[in-house]
Amino acid sequence: MTGGPLVLGIESSCDETGVGIVRGRTLLANVVSSSMDEHVRFGGVIPEIASRAHLDALVPALREALDRADVGLDDLDAIAVTSGPGLAGALMVGVAAAKALAVATGKPLYAVNHLVAHVAVGVLEGAEGAGFEHDFADGLPRDLGALLVSGGHTEILAVDDLGRDVRLLGATIDDAAGEAYDKVARVLGLTYPGGPAIDTAARSGDPAAYRFPRGLTAGKYMGSADRPGPHRYDFSFSGLKTAVARVVEAHEAAGEQVPVPDVAASFQEAVADVVTRKAVLACAEQGLGTLLLGGGVAANSRLRELTAQRCAAHGIDLVVPKLSLCTDNGAMVAALAAHVVAEGREPSGLGFAADSSLPVTTVSV
Repeated sequence: MTGGPLVLGIESSCDETGVGIVRGRTLLANVVSSSMDEHVRFGGVIPEIASRAHLDALVPALREALDRADVGLDDLDAIAVTSGPGLAGALMVGVAAAKALAVATGKPLYAVNHLVAHVAVGVLEGAEGAGFEHDFADGLPRDLGALLVSGGHTEILAVDDLGRDVRLLGATIDDAAGEAYDKVARVLGLTYPGGPAIDTAARSGDPAAYRFPRGLTAGKYMGSADRPGPHRYDFSFSGLKTAVARVVEAHEAAGEQVPVPDVAASFQEAVADVVTRKAVLACAEQGLGTLLLGGGVAANSRLRELTAQRCAAHGIDLVVPKLSLCTDNGAMVAALAAHVVAEGREPSGLGFAADSSLPVTTVSV
């Protein structure tokens, strides 16, 4: 294992089929095939369509990744796969493929957590470039927080030990931020996926045009540092989504044109404000000196800008992977498994199953 274990990772938790290959901390290949275009007419991910797309894309993605990395299956030290959380049917495609590869090659198989894998990209470096300003020569710092913002998850994590000790500090209690973007985009007559559409529309809008609600920020939910409220680090976007719909309905009822840029900018500001405020608060109170921003919504310009501003104001180092490593991909799965392998952990074997609600505290199955 010169240079660390050579690991192939498979990701199929939602609508991206990802196959990545790493050697220790060096990224050798990262191939992603998305079925997003097939979901556009439905305005959201259809699980059955996503599952079928994984079946079509997985073998071509596997072959391309092996070609890019210039390795064969026999060269691998281990195979890894996302076992959860995610869409049950989509996960099963990846898990079945990984098990088949493990049986065919005799390589050890590691089942890992999708959310923790988003953090694991922080250790990557090398051929394709991870795009970090920080050089984590000794791995991720021990005072690491992670803010994961995507279509399925909005969570704040404390990562005490990447392979063994990950704590959930806060999460959405209803819609994820990306899901709220998709639903608001539909209300505004914008295209799917909603994140890029709203981000574009917001550029010509006034973020202060409407004061939309910031969920779970009232005193009864927040409490204080000494006496934390029940949702101090949690999020809620359902009320925000409803407030946007009411504004749109009011304009339409009055026969007025909906000011889409202003509504989009005000909505986006509300999301970015509450997400960054709570993430920075959690870091400050939990002694986390570094924050990693990940997930597909990390591509949002206002979220990145405001996170950077608030982290700088509180002396928190911010790490944002390049976009191809923020969205779901196989490289992050391989990176987490390589870390687990290097720690000497036992493989998962073949007895595990896909778990759509796998808790973030379970790093590997």
